[in-house]
Amino acid sequence: MIAVAVLRLPHARDLPLPAYQSAHAAGVDLVAALEAPLSLAPGARALVPTGLCLELPEGFEAQVRPRSGLALKNGVTVLNAPGTIDADYRGEVQVILVNHGAENFVVERGARIAQMVIAPVTRAAFAEKNNLSQTARGTGGFGSTGVKI
Repeated sequence: MIAVAVLRLPHARDLPLPAYQSAHAAGVDLVAALEAPLSLAPGARALVPTGLCLELPEGFEAQVRPRSGLALKNGVTVLNAPGTIDADYRGEVQVILVNHGAENFVVERGARIAQMVIAPVTRAAFAEKNNLSQTARGTGGFGSTGVKI
């Protein structure tokens, strides 16, 4: 387990800090730190504050992901899933929600709107080459695997 410092902003004063809800949960719920309910019309998107700022350890990121229940029941999801919070970002964590459902969806203060997973980051060193090694797949993409031609 790693330590993550959290700064709670004034508009999240009475909201819970992220916490794991089961012994083997990979993510923690993020809740809406809204002062008033927010109505998302079908097709609409909104930036929803959480009232939290993080200090992630170097070599880690926070991934903001949809909650499966919201997606299944209401068609509401995180638009840029997974959203990445870098270790050097100190601003408020906010969630871009989109309503893909057929009806208005109201986000209330304290509603669980997304989940957040803390994950290690591997950085790459890119080296330009004149050609790449050959593979059986080659340049086949977008549905090309498992298809016999």
